[in-house]
Amino acid sequence: MKTIQELLKTRILILDGAMGTMIQRHKLEEEDFRKGWFENHDKSLKGNNDLLSLTRPEIIKEIHRKYFEAGADIAETNTFSGTWIAQADYGLEKHVYDINFQSAKIAKEVAAEFTALNPDKPRFVAGSIGPTNRTASISPDVNDPGFRGISFDELVDAYKDQVNALMDGGVDLLLVETVFDTLNAKAALYAIDVVFEERKVQIPIMVSGTITDQSGRTLTGQTTEAFLISMSHMPLLTIGLNCALGASMMRPYLQILNQKASFGVSAHPNAGLPNEFGKYDETPEIMAVQIKEFLDEGLVNIIGGCCGTTPDHIRAIAQLASNYKPREIL
Repeated sequence: MKTIQELLKTRILILDGAMGTMIQRHKLEEEDFRKGWFENHDKSLKGNNDLLSLTRPEIIKEIHRKYFEAGADIAETNTFSGTWIAQADYGLEKHVYDINFQSAKIAKEVAAEFTALNPDKPRFVAGSIGPTNRTASISPDVNDPGFRGISFDELVDAYKDQVNALMDGGVDLLLVETVFDTLNAKAALYAIDVVFEERKVQIPIMVSGTITDQSGRTLTGQTTEAFLISMSHMPLLTIGLNCALGASMMRPYLQILNQKASFGVSAHPNAGLPNEFGKYDETPEIMAVQIKEFLDEGLVNIIGGCCGTTPDHIRAIAQLASNYKPREIL
């Protein structure tokens, strides 16, 4: 069976779509986030989607299954908020290992099912590592610009715990995604490096930043090229962009990565921008037309979807991408 590094050179790989969008379809209530684990917990847990890998694993399995059926090569674990930093809001810091381990295990079980059905199209699991709800670069207090809500060392500790649990659960690669603060991402990469050294094992790493508006900068003010340079000290599988923007608005920044990156390039844009109700209106057909421009220009090695995307979006993208060669890695 070919490795993901080998496959990246032969075809465009497909990342899955939005976990949260699919979870919302189930219209879950408070008890769904407690079942079998947190019945007596003293805080509301509704909306803490990572918990569903513990309390409603059948839902998460089915979502992974639908994305693989749609043509995804890579599934992301249900662990976007899987650090003790993010889980502290719910008082669930002690359950971070269980969340990450079980999320990885669930995704791997489904990936193995699909790989067994078609060994020529192996399926992979990416451990999703979100940015946390704290920033190491910006003060949360406008009256005290030197204050920080989190330290670099605390971020490293949190990410180490998450990475160890994801690797124990069997992930094939790690995806540091939705990076709005490069210092947070550097903490994640440092934590990954430490874990690799301790375990004497390395797996591929993807990094994906988020451009927050049409200025082409991250929330902490970096341009796309500066973000790339800041991440280039690590031997990455891919560097890319996700979230915040729809496909059409993301294209100029992918062009920069295409010109400058010595790694593979990934993209998983939103299904457009949210409307006044917070919903995403771009249909699979509309999104595919925009992503065709990425493919015509040879900008990407991995393509998928973020907020608002569904298996139908991924199916349309996968069918389109099958007609194109991947970006040539510099």
